[in-house]
Amino acid sequence: MSQEQRPAPEEQVSSTDPTGSSAEDRSPSPPPPARRPIFALLAANAVSQIGNMMTAVALPWFVLETTGSAAQTGLAAAALTGGAVLSAGLGGPLVDRLGLRRASVLGDVVSSLTVVSIPLLHFAGILAFWQLLLLVFLLASVNAQGDTAKFALVPLLSTQAAMPLERANAADRAIARVGQVVGPVSAGILIAIVGAANVLFVHAATFAAAAIFVFVGVPSGRSSQLAEATGARPSYFSELAEGLRFIRGNKVILSMIFMALMGNLLDVPLVQVVIPVYVREVFDSPASLGAILGALGGGALLGTVLFGLFGRRLPRRRTFIACWFVAPVLLYGTLVLTPPLPVLILVGAVAGLLAGPINPILLTVVQENVPPGMAGRVFGALGALAQAGVPFGSAAAGLIVQGAGVVPTILGMGLLYVAVTLSMVFNPALRRMDAARTPA
Repeated sequence: MSQEQRPAPEEQVSSTDPTGSSAEDRSPSPPPPARRPIFALLAANAVSQIGNMMTAVALPWFVLETTGSAAQTGLAAAALTGGAVLSAGLGGPLVDRLGLRRASVLGDVVSSLTVVSIPLLHFAGILAFWQLLLLVFLLASVNAQGDTAKFALVPLLSTQAAMPLERANAADRAIARVGQVVGPVSAGILIAIVGAANVLFVHAATFAAAAIFVFVGVPSGRSSQLAEATGARPSYFSELAEGLRFIRGNKVILSMIFMALMGNLLDVPLVQVVIPVYVREVFDSPASLGAILGALGGGALLGTVLFGLFGRRLPRRRTFIACWFVAPVLLYGTLVLTPPLPVLILVGAVAGLLAGPINPILLTVVQENVPPGMAGRVFGALGALAQAGVPFGSAAAGLIVQGAGVVPTILGMGLLYVAVTLSMVFNPALRRMDAARTPA
């Protein structure tokens, strides 16, 4: 104890309280962990995910209703993902410069204003298809910056909350999975009641709520630590290049990005284009679409929660590759068989369960290897590279479905998924995924 902290002699004489504790025993304890900021961040991610998944159902249905074209539905999905890819890759340095809290709040506010303009223009009778593509692209671009900032906040806020990083990522993904259950089911019901265009108003409200959660719950001093860690700033392009060089030099992260790239190339078009067309042809019901996507999200929620409880005991590499292989084989294979809706819902839930650990493992490995001052740049570049093939995949999926049919398209996608995932079993770089983990 320092001289300033030591009690005076007369205080030491009578330093025993009724419980028998001395003044030395009653020295001030460390402050409790600051859990409010990470809980606010988790809440923001949850409500934002609800809105995102509602739009994942409402937007393709809206395009199908207004155009009747699978190809245009694919183009709309491509604009949504294309905006996210381009913006995430180029906006990382801006996130670092703005500060993580400010970037998160500003991204949600602008996203809310953008998404609400779509139904407003539609009801005014002046929404052309090219305007829809432009607004969707802008929405994805701005939303990607907010997501990058939230992702980069997790390590800092988990440390302040005395929460292991794997558990924080599992909690983050589990809460987001709640949105993936509530969002599609709610969208399917609301589309049937009020129409797809009106569901977009709800998405705008969820963006506003997410902005409020972070603005109120995450103090600005804490959120700016990562952005200020590097001191004086080099040029924008120097920072952008630095993030790309870091990723290129880390073979573990680079290999995982490749897996994520191929997974997103196939899974996102499946959810945004192929399954909506599949459900319309087979079941002709938006509620069925919401139920299938909700089952996928519910299974993923349970899988993520279980990983959060027991995941630190599992070998990362084996768990990661096994989940990447088994989950898509089960889902794509069942879709090809065109079973009754209850069977498809059950299989979707099981496939989601098996996919649950994938994102927490990926996020944890990346966060363990990223210097704090480079958070926005590296995470933004990582997100962009992981989703780089999605715009092409979404546009191509719409064209292929329209030309070859939905079931042959699903079969081809599933076979490609299996081939790519099996090739990663022999990648030696992935053996280092377990190297940086802390003891369970």
